[in-house]
Amino acid sequence: MFHKRIKTLQHLLQYKNSAPLSRKAFSSRLVLGIETSCDDTGAAVLEENGFILGESLHSQKEVHLRTGGIIPTVAQQLHRENIERVVQEALERSGVTPNQLSAVATTVKPGLALSLGIGLDFSKRFVKEHNKPFIPIHHMEAHALTARMLQPISFPFLVLLISGGHSLLAVAQGVDDFLLLGHALDEAPGDTLDKVARRLSLTKHPRCSTMSGGQAIELLAKDGDRTRFPFKTPMGQTYDCCFSFAGLRNQITQTIMKKEAEEGVEQGTLLQCTNDIAAATQHTVACHLAKRTHRAILFCKANSLLPSDSPTLVVSGGVASNQYIRKTLTIITEETGLQLVCPPAKFCTDNGVMIAWNGVERLREGKGILSPDVNVCYEPKSPLGVDITTEVKAAAIRLPSVKIKIPN
Repeated sequence: MFHKRIKTLQHLLQYKNSAPLSRKAFSSRLVLGIETSCDDTGAAVLEENGFILGESLHSQKEVHLRTGGIIPTVAQQLHRENIERVVQEALERSGVTPNQLSAVATTVKPGLALSLGIGLDFSKRFVKEHNKPFIPIHHMEAHALTARMLQPISFPFLVLLISGGHSLLAVAQGVDDFLLLGHALDEAPGDTLDKVARRLSLTKHPRCSTMSGGQAIELLAKDGDRTRFPFKTPMGQTYDCCFSFAGLRNQITQTIMKKEAEEGVEQGTLLQCTNDIAAATQHTVACHLAKRTHRAILFCKANSLLPSDSPTLVVSGGVASNQYIRKTLTIITEETGLQLVCPPAKFCTDNGVMIAWNGVERLREGKGILSPDVNVCYEPKSPLGVDITTEVKAAAIRLPSVKIKIPN
């Protein structure tokens, strides 16, 4: 198994520069994964053992940077223009024909309705044309399971999913069996970082013009003083595992307005203290995530939800690419005796590989596999698993003091 995982990682780095594989009989079943839940059009073909045969991804990031945020109708049109090409590229790079596929897996929930619809409509036509089984995929389930493609992680494990659209804590008990411990009450951490970056006009910064908001905040924070602006960590007196970032963003906005007045500049001008605000923002977001995760770990231990031998925390989603946040969570896992597993940054953001892998996991267990003519609808809002947030809050677990000191 270990050698298969190494082979997978090696092939991931090499396949783009290699010739397509010959169309011979493959040793295992093959799954095509299609992802269009937000602003990335992705497709990938995987073997049942997790070997990546071919992948293609079209990112809309530069377009949405110019418009100051994701406009659903624009995202929809870009998906419509690129999905056929992206799927065809993934198939050609894999050397696989549609007839050789065992199933097609596609994100159908949650996400932007207009984006989900493009991927689902394309997939419905594809599976009917080629008479292939269809596997509807929950986007957050796919993020949660991606780490199992790269290394052996047994159920159950704790998972923290953090992105531009989502934040949640859950116990993964099986491929389609989750206990939801906490979720976003307002906006997601990635959304907060992006909005702060826009308010700071970071697209005008010479080092950040082509970066997403979260990437820009992380870069500038390295040269900032996080202690200069002591933003208050949200929900300090609420003893559950849910997340809230809207109040924090309001604190930051008020600070930015105050500094603009002090420096005598208009909104849209780069502040002299931009790096310090970025550092304080990142630190406070990281602390909030760490504290809620710490409580989730203690709740799991108190209720025997994780194995006593080598319990694991998997962190995935786009915000999991932030190295400062990873280091902050490492302090918590070391304090509580958990193993921290983060997929490579390539797999933290939305991609076709994670959807195909979720399809592989479901295909293996025979769960959620539909005939090509079954009608499926997309679901823009769809919780993950069984919600036990009320039980978590009732436990009212108070956290021991843990000092989070990380060099920028």
